[in-house]
Amino acid sequence: MQMQANNDGETVPSIEEGDTEAPRTLERTPLPMTPLIALLLIQMAESITATVIYPFINQFVRETGITGGDETKTGYYAGIIESAFFFAESATVVQWGYLSDRYGRRPILLFAPLGLTVVMLGFGSSTTFWPLVAYRCLQGVFNGNIGVAKSTLAELTDPTNRPDAYALMSFAWSLGLTLAPIMGGTLANAASRWPDTFGRIPYIRTHPYFLPCLVAGAYTFVTFVFDCFALKETLPSIVAKENAKHQNSASVDEETPLLINIQQDQSNYAASQSSSPPPATGLSSTMSSEPTDIPRNSQPHAVLTRPVLLTLANHVCLTFTDMCHYALLPLMYSTPIEYGGLGLDPYHIGIALGAFGLVNAIVQVKTLGPVVRRFGPRRAYRVAYSFLLGIFAMYPILHFLVQRAGRVDGFVIAGIFVQLSFQVMIYMAYGSLQMILVESVPEGGPLGTVNGVGQMLGSGMRCIAPTFATSLFSVSIQRNLAGGNMVYYILLALTVIAVHCSAFLPARPARTSDGRQS
Repeated sequence: MQMQANNDGETVPSIEEGDTEAPRTLERTPLPMTPLIALLLIQMAESITATVIYPFINQFVRETGITGGDETKTGYYAGIIESAFFFAESATVVQWGYLSDRYGRRPILLFAPLGLTVVMLGFGSSTTFWPLVAYRCLQGVFNGNIGVAKSTLAELTDPTNRPDAYALMSFAWSLGLTLAPIMGGTLANAASRWPDTFGRIPYIRTHPYFLPCLVAGAYTFVTFVFDCFALKETLPSIVAKENAKHQNSASVDEETPLLINIQQDQSNYAASQSSSPPPATGLSSTMSSEPTDIPRNSQPHAVLTRPVLLTLANHVCLTFTDMCHYALLPLMYSTPIEYGGLGLDPYHIGIALGAFGLVNAIVQVKTLGPVVRRFGPRRAYRVAYSFLLGIFAMYPILHFLVQRAGRVDGFVIAGIFVQLSFQVMIYMAYGSLQMILVESVPEGGPLGTVNGVGQMLGSGMRCIAPTFATSLFSVSIQRNLAGGNMVYYILLALTVIAVHCSAFLPARPARTSDGRQS
C-alpha cells in the first residue's frame, strides 16, 4: 500500500490496481454539504417526477378511453407512457453530458428543474392519451441531465468520502420514492376524497390528477430557485480558469499600493517586483497548461476501455430487470384479482410504495457507505443485485396467495412486505455500480460524456423494459400462460443470467493519480 495526497493535501493510503477490497483506514474528507444538497434536490426531482404518476397512471389511462373498456389493454398503453419517459431521456442524456463537458455542469443542471415545472403542469392538465405521451417525453428530456449530476458529485468528492456521497444520492432518490407515491396516491381524485375543500374547485373536479402533478411541479420550481444560489461549478477546466482569474486579480490588487507610492518607497517597490512574477506571465502559464483532469471530448478510448464497457454492460442488465419489476409492481397491484392482480386502489398502492421509500431511504444512508468501504463496490453490487431474484419469485407467490383467499388478507400483506424488503437492496446495487463506473474512467477522460453514455443505456433499457414487461403481463393473462405467471418466470430467468454477468466486473477499476475523476 503506497501513500498519496488527497484533494486537501493530506496523505492517505493509495489504492493499487491489484487491490480487491476497498481500504478501511482512510481518513474521510468532510463532504461539501451546500453543493451536495443542491445535487440531492435535483436527484429527488427526477425520482418524484418519474414516479409520482405510478399510483394512478393505470386508472388515468382507463379514464382517457383509449382502452375502449378492455381491461386487458391497460398494460399496453400504461407501458407506452412509462417507456416514453425513458425513451426521451436516453435520446438526450449523452447530449447533456457532452454540453456539460464543454460549457460547465451548473447551467445544464439548472435548466432541468425549470422545464420540469412546466411539463408537470401540462401532464396533470391532460385529458386524452396522446398528450400524456407527449408530456411524458418532455419529462424524460428534462431529466436527461441526471448523468451530469453524477459527474458533478464525482468532482465534488474523493475516494475517502465518495461512498457516503453516493449513499446520500440513494437516500435522495429513495426519499423521492417515498414522497412521490404518497403524493400520487393521496392527492389523485382529491375532489371526491375531500368534497368540502378540493371538491369546490371546478378544475380539480374536471382534472382529478392535476393536484399531484401541481405539487411535484412546485417542488421542482423550489429546487431551481435554491440551486441558483447553492450550486457551484465543478468542471475542472472552468474551475481552473476561474482560479487563474482570481489569482491574477489578487496579484493586481497587491501591486496597486506600490504603484501609487512608487516614488515614496522605490526600493520596496523594486523588491516586490523582483520577488513575484508579472501577472501576465502567471495568467498565461495557467491558461496555456491544460490541467490533467480536464475532460477531453475527443478521446473515444475513454468510453471504450474494458473496465468501462464491462461496467456499462452490467448497468444495462441492472436497469432492464429492475425497471421490468418497477413497471410490473403497480400494474400487478392494481389489476383486479380475477385478472391475476391484487385489486388495490391508487391510495393503498401509494401508501405501500411510500412506506417502502421511507424505509429504503434510511437503510441506504446508513449502510451503503460502510458496506462499500468494507467489501468494495464490486462485491457489494453482486450481493445486492442477487436480491432481485427474490423480488421476481414473490410475484407468483402473491398471485397464488390472493387467488386462494379471494382477497388481500394477512398472508398477502406479508408477501408484499417481503417483496418490498428485497427491493431495498437494489438501490445499493445502483450506488455500488455507479462508483465502479466513476473509478473506471481513465485519467483525463470525459466523465460527463461517459456518465451520459451510461445514463443513455440505462434509460434505453428503462424505455424498453416497461413495454416488454407490461405487454408480457397482458399476454400471460390473456392466454393463461403458466397460470398467468409466465411473465415472472421469464424475468426470473433473465435475472439469473444478469447476476452471472456481474462476475466479469473489474476487481479494481482504473484510478487517477490523485483518486479523482474529471
